[in-house]
Amino acid sequence: MSMYKIAVVGDKDSILGFKALGVSTYPVTGKKEAIDALRAIEKEKVAVVCITEAVAQEIEEEVERLQRQPLPAVALIPNNKGSLGLGMQLIKRNAEKAIGADILFGKEGS
Repeated sequence: MSMYKIAVVGDKDSILGFKALGVSTYPVTGKKEAIDALRAIEKEKVAVVCITEAVAQEIEEEVERLQRQPLPAVALIPNNKGSLGLGMQLIKRNAEKAIGADILFGKEGS
């Protein structure tokens, strides 16, 4: 029986705690390392990849490309300095796309 994994990409200080939970961690320090990490993740059996918002902001096109694929699911998470609000925007946008209305903030689709 093969099992899918969970992976986390971000700066070392923000993702180190995930390693204790058995999550595959990919500490990165720049755009090229982040893109290389996502490409490596694509080759593995990863069901969910969490990317810190700060890293996702640097590699926005790569994250969008990954989101168009069935797996892995992409979740944006805050780093150790706090949230940029990108994760909530992604959830809001996906909910609007799925049901045609903004159920999180109570506005009809735009």
